[in-house]
Amino acid sequence: MQINVAQLLKSDTGTIRAYAVDSEVEIEGVIHPVKGELTFINIGKKILATGKLTTTANFTCSRCLQPFITDLSLKIEDEYYPSVDVNTGFKVDAPEDEDAFIIDEHHTLDLSEAIRQYILLALPMKPLCRQDCAGICQTCGHDLNEGKCECPSEAIDPRWADLLKLKKNTRGTVTEKRGKEGRRQNGPTT
Repeated sequence: MQINVAQLLKSDTGTIRAYAVDSEVEIEGVIHPVKGELTFINIGKKILATGKLTTTANFTCSRCLQPFITDLSLKIEDEYYPSVDVNTGFKVDAPEDEDAFIIDEHHTLDLSEAIRQYILLALPMKPLCRQDCAGICQTCGHDLNEGKCECPSEAIDPRWADLLKLKKNTRGTVTEKRGKEGRRQNGPTT
């Protein structure tokens, strides 16, 4: 997504131009359609790009492992620095920030990298097909959004079986000891 901003750079500070965006950005081999509107403002020796864009992204639900598509909203706000003075044609000193976005020597502002970064930031860390996704059964892998599976509700890991038996056998003993100790602490009864 490249836009020539030569006329905007020649304009007075505070001049605004609006552009409709209907393009695509590639991220790791996947094409993301991008739509929306951006505003470019001449803020002295640089251009401020602001606006709102939308795109769609394909995900795999982290609970049920089903693929789904969702919309992402992007709020853009970045500064672009010219590499060449638009009036004289002389090279301009690079900005101090090494990661700053640069307008090329033909006065073309390329939004692709900025939009790619905004899309990556908007991607959820744990994508869910819906908030109340039930996930899959840990035993048989059945999608619990389609109904209950036929697995026993209390599957016990055989490695813990002996420990659970010990817990059941000692539960009454621990309660009895606490009861006796409690009576002694209360003092003698008369």
